[in-house]
Amino acid sequence: MPSSPVTAPPVDVLIVGAGLSGIGAGCRLRISCPSTSFTILESRAASGGTWDLFRYPGVRSDSDMFTLGYRFRPWADATALAGGSEILRYVRETAAEYGVDKQIEYGLRVVAARWSSADATWTVTVQDVQSGAESERTCRFLYLCTGYYRYDEGYTPEFAGREEFGGTIVHPQQWPESLDVRGKRVVVVGSGATAVTLVPALVREGAARVTMLQRSPSYIFSLPARDPLAAALGKVLPSGLSYRAVRWKNIRISTALYQFCQKHPQRARALLQSGVRRRLPAGYDVETHFKPEYGPWDQRLCLVPDADLFKAIQSGGAEVATDRIERFTADGLQLASGRELQADIVVTATGLNLLPLGGIGLSLDGEPVEVARHVVYKGMMLDGVPNLVFALGYTNASWTLKVDLAAECFTRILRHMREHERTVAVPRLPDEPMSKVPFIEMTSGYFERSRDLLPLQGEREPWRLRQHYPKDARLLRGPVDDGVLTFS
Repeated sequence: MPSSPVTAPPVDVLIVGAGLSGIGAGCRLRISCPSTSFTILESRAASGGTWDLFRYPGVRSDSDMFTLGYRFRPWADATALAGGSEILRYVRETAAEYGVDKQIEYGLRVVAARWSSADATWTVTVQDVQSGAESERTCRFLYLCTGYYRYDEGYTPEFAGREEFGGTIVHPQQWPESLDVRGKRVVVVGSGATAVTLVPALVREGAARVTMLQRSPSYIFSLPARDPLAAALGKVLPSGLSYRAVRWKNIRISTALYQFCQKHPQRARALLQSGVRRRLPAGYDVETHFKPEYGPWDQRLCLVPDADLFKAIQSGGAEVATDRIERFTADGLQLASGRELQADIVVTATGLNLLPLGGIGLSLDGEPVEVARHVVYKGMMLDGVPNLVFALGYTNASWTLKVDLAAECFTRILRHMREHERTVAVPRLPDEPMSKVPFIEMTSGYFERSRDLLPLQGEREPWRLRQHYPKDARLLRGPVDDGVLTFS
């Protein structure tokens, strides 16, 4: 099979993905390695990643913007849980400010990458999304900022009788702009972050009745939409200083909350449920609808701004049903309990399909890389794989906290290699045996369905993912030449 033509000059770094992670990586290169050449390839027609893709009502962050925003470009508003459009504007303005937007090429999907030890380069196969034509790019470092889920489809279980339903079925990942919910009976299937965001938003948009239908409950925690400390400090301190103070406060609080939930799950469960009870009508069946079977933070905690989900329930515009779907009917959903939920619109907020490292086929000197057999180094590289970096954020805190640490660490690696005239960096596993566990240990459905696709982590640093920003900051800002990452 003839090779594809090389259509662009080589670059030092080829970044795949122009979302929050890819834009941040490009900015870090501009800040710390201004002479390093790079290109960002984006398969979609616009930048922004998740924040351009999702268009469902009420779409917002479930992490506070003082930690979801970039450390090098402060979030300038007191709004903590921002809407999707505000986040998208922030990401694009950041790209423009650092000139990263000029480095993005759109409509190009990376499908494969092969490493040549003889040349110390990656040759990357790129497909034009519109025409299907393939070409090749070459780079010294390949930086995958593709997120962890498939952009072209969400996860929807098989439901019996689906074809009988006379209404509209929609997944939040493919929300149609023309969908009008006013006066409609809407059932949102799911209990995760997307569902708890959609329900109050659909009530505000005028739906006649919104039902959150969940197979099992999730932990839900209310936060103020605006950070009161940020608002107060913004009046008396310079913006940069105020931002750093609020950011560090939020990092400490989220880390402490996660550790408390892990160390004292019963006490954490009681506190979380007490918070729910205070926000619901007296006598509400919290035990059935808001008491998960798993421990706090075994799955991601759902944050709601200003208790909007609970207010929607109090108003009578929304309800929660905890049951299993037996089948679709012409008019709605038949549940295992015998109840039938009538619906005009069913929203399947049932999760994501994971696609680790963008589903890109990797090979080293002709040998395929089986990602699931490799161990992650510092949460950003794979053992034995040269000059490959990837961005995967936290599952228990803001995504950007981890990916920005990784991008900062990567620029230090590049500077070290330039100073010592090295071209190859590869993490090497220790000679002594080391036990291994799944890279992500949370029990959320989309992780459970994809265990065989995910890499591994070890039992100790730098092979262990701590889910702890202060500890990771010390590790990733530590010595580059640590005896594990080898240079040649």
